[in-house]
Formats: sequence, structure tokens, C-alpha cells
Amino acid sequence: MLHPMKDLISAESITSRIYFICGMKVMLDRDLAELYGVETKQLKRAVRRNIDRFPEDFMFQPSSDEFEILRCQIGTSS
Repeated sequence: MLHPMKDLISAESITSRIYFICGMKVMLDRDLAELYGVETKQLKRAVRRNIDRFPEDFMFQPSSDEFEILRCQIGTSS
């Protein structure tokens, strides 16, 4: 986990992981987990356990078709 003074994340490191998709700024769960130094499943579990601390639109799960479109836009192969 990040220590407030010890492990600062650069703004460039964050902004390079923000994608503009369908008119929205989006960060992938894997990128956010990497920034925090945890596994993706740990991040998702923590968000679900504390969902009342996040805005309603903080997290969404795309459908299979939407995921395929996003995958092509981002240019990943997995």
C-alpha cells in the first residue's frame, strides 16, 4: 500500500493510464490496482466492501460486446 510521503505517484504515471472512451475519462481496474500496488481482485473486493464511499458511477462492468470494442480502442490483445 502507498505511504503518503514515501511512495508518491507522478501525475504523468496517472494521466497515461486514463483513457477517453465514449465521452468519459476511464481508468482500467488493472491500472488502478498497479498504481496502488495490489492485485486487481483485491482492489475490486475493497471497492465492493466500501461501495458507499464511492460515487455511483465510480465502477462499471462493460458487456461482452462493449468490452470487445474497448479492447480494440485501447489496442490490447488480452
